[in-house]
Amino acid sequence: MLVLSRQRDETIMIGDHIEVTVVDVRGDKVRIGINAPTSVAVHRKEVYDAIKTENEEAARFDQRQLDGIKVSAAQSARGPTPGGASRRARNPIRGPGLDALKCKTA
Repeated sequence: MLVLSRQRDETIMIGDHIEVTVVDVRGDKVRIGINAPTSVAVHRKEVYDAIKTENEEAARFDQRQLDGIKVSAAQSARGPTPGGASRRARNPIRGPGLDALKCKTA
């Protein structure tokens, strides 16, 4: 670990695009400002760890979930539902199917 000493309003550069500035020092607390490109995620360590744990849990699934996905996919592959309307056309959340949105041009 690299340890650097800085005073208030002094900056440390990480690479060419990340600036870490000491904003304030009060007792045993240091406030820092980080200027980084939006493509670089900046989190406190405890938040980063929580995000990582949550992502790992979300990536894990058990066999029952996999079976449920297979059943759902098989039902979708069967095509139109009885009555001739497709699932997509009847789904109030998604709105009408593409056929209902076609317009005639003059």
